[in-house]
Amino acid sequence: MLSIKNLVHVYGNGTRALDDVSLEIPTGMFGLLGPNGAGKSTLMRSIATLQTPTSGSIDFDGIDVIKEPEKLRRTLGYLPQDFGVYPRVSAYDMLDHMAVLKGIASARDRKQTVETLLQQTNLWSVRKKALAGFSGGMRQRFGIAQALIGNPKLIIVDEPTAGLDPEERNRFLNLLAEIADNVVIILSTHIVEDVADLCPRMAVLAGGKVQLQGAPIDLLKSMEGRVWKKTIDKADLDEAKAKYEVISTRLFAGRTVIHVLSDRRPGEGFDPVSGGLEDVYFSTLSASRKVAA
Repeated sequence: MLSIKNLVHVYGNGTRALDDVSLEIPTGMFGLLGPNGAGKSTLMRSIATLQTPTSGSIDFDGIDVIKEPEKLRRTLGYLPQDFGVYPRVSAYDMLDHMAVLKGIASARDRKQTVETLLQQTNLWSVRKKALAGFSGGMRQRFGIAQALIGNPKLIIVDEPTAGLDPEERNRFLNLLAEIADNVVIILSTHIVEDVADLCPRMAVLAGGKVQLQGAPIDLLKSMEGRVWKKTIDKADLDEAKAKYEVISTRLFAGRTVIHVLSDRRPGEGFDPVSGGLEDVYFSTLSASRKVAA
């Protein structure tokens, strides 16, 4: 169990990136949704001991993460948004080097670890290839391979599917699902489908605050009968926003489809929508913006 209590982080320029964040994250996949600039990466970096928060506490299975960062690092796997590698080094040699850094001193143990991870991440056939020649999906799979060195109990992946094609995305998410039974995996993303497909629990972070948290299935139930859609002309969008609680818009065949949050049919031409997690997410962001305004 990862326990985060009253976490605050204020940068030197006065930006309050985290504002009293509290979360209880159990074993399994946990989705952290939020737009760019919501504070997700700041939270991930704080948990990963890469920066010290201004105040608050982080505890993982009895480890005080802020006071005992080295203890947490022994059981942590981290895949940041951007990670650097030696481009001319092969995948095998790079993993072997990282295994040394993780404290696996025995050459025999490292060989077993590296070969197992390359097989698990479907990189065995390109193990001798220089990392500079990897595709985006291969690079992400290598990233999760290095994050799994040493059998970590806490794994953090920050925007892991950004830029991946659908096939690579599915392969990557399936890999995360396979290892989630006995570890805490935090999936930080702004892609709603990633959370909907994998995570039994989730939270929405916006403006540095936790705006919503719970089980997706329960959050979806809270939207039943409250989401409506209507196709309008693009020129009428501002009028619709002034009249209704518009939570999302999208273009379709040259016109605009709006989703509106309302306890009853908001007007003529509106049809009910079986609300998805995307509607939960957009309605939460809409509410947070109103509070901020």
